[in-house]
Amino acid sequence: MKEMSPDEIRSFQQDRGLHVTGELNDATVRAIEEARWKLGDRSLYLQNSPLMRGDDVASLQARLTEMGFHCGRVDGIFGEMTESAVKDFQKSVGVVVDGKCGPATIIALLRLTKIVSGGAPTALRESAVQKNRGPALANKVIVIDPGSQDYEKEIVYDIAQRLEGRLLALGASVFLTRGVNNNPNENDRITFTNQNGADLLISLHVDTHQSPEAHGVATFFYGNDQHGVHSIVGERFASLVQRELCARTDFLNCRTHAKTWDPLRLTSAPAVRVDLGYISNPGDAARLSRAEFRDTVAESFIIAIQRLYLAAEDDAKTGTLRISDLRGAGLRN
Repeated sequence: MKEMSPDEIRSFQQDRGLHVTGELNDATVRAIEEARWKLGDRSLYLQNSPLMRGDDVASLQARLTEMGFHCGRVDGIFGEMTESAVKDFQKSVGVVVDGKCGPATIIALLRLTKIVSGGAPTALRESAVQKNRGPALANKVIVIDPGSQDYEKEIVYDIAQRLEGRLLALGASVFLTRGVNNNPNENDRITFTNQNGADLLISLHVDTHQSPEAHGVATFFYGNDQHGVHSIVGERFASLVQRELCARTDFLNCRTHAKTWDPLRLTSAPAVRVDLGYISNPGDAARLSRAEFRDTVAESFIIAIQRLYLAAEDDAKTGTLRISDLRGAGLRN
């Protein structure tokens, strides 16, 4: 790998939806390795951990998806669902069915991609699953992931508990990825979320910046502009969270953004990360220090979650729905 300047690293990180630091951290090194593979450079197959990763895997998944073969999320990781989709494709074109994307499979894939398209079945499937879950929160599994940096851990854990209490009152099943005294690593949190069959993951954080002028709230969802893929439900939920928070508080709106961070990319359920202001900004710090403000933040999340599951005709305008309305609609006990 040729040496990259800090500006080149920052540009690469920006293009790939990573944290823009200008430093060659582990995530950036992995992304650089993934970026060097193009479809056809190597045979792709399911292997023991670590799984094969790369832009070639993402291209394979995108092509299969376009033709209607279900390989799950286009995440650039060759897992069991991708292998199954490759086998289904191989059956359909009459090549050896072994789940390996070698020369014969790649040739067949490239020939057919130009003439066969299935629209956006993954997006449709994700939206359908979300709609079929129904509007009530009583059967939903929601994982809350409070950040654990020293400057944020007490604030976001307190907000997580306030959100947890309200969700439990609405009948949802709620799991927190950490407690007061434990701090699982990122991979453990992802595994915990997937093993509990989450319907949603909400990762709570507070940001910090060298400039005290930086302030406001931002929400992130899984998306990769390079491959033209994103989580349909994740993007909608991120938009709802951002809009409710900005309508109900005086946070500056720093908008929603597509990112490829592992908690968003590797979590099976729709996932969002929310940066609830900057602790380095006096105004945001003062807001977050107030109990009533944290209550408003928690209630904003509740309304965003409920709006995600409401049918379009039952939805309400941003900032107008109240938790008490949910009881009247029969959506809580």
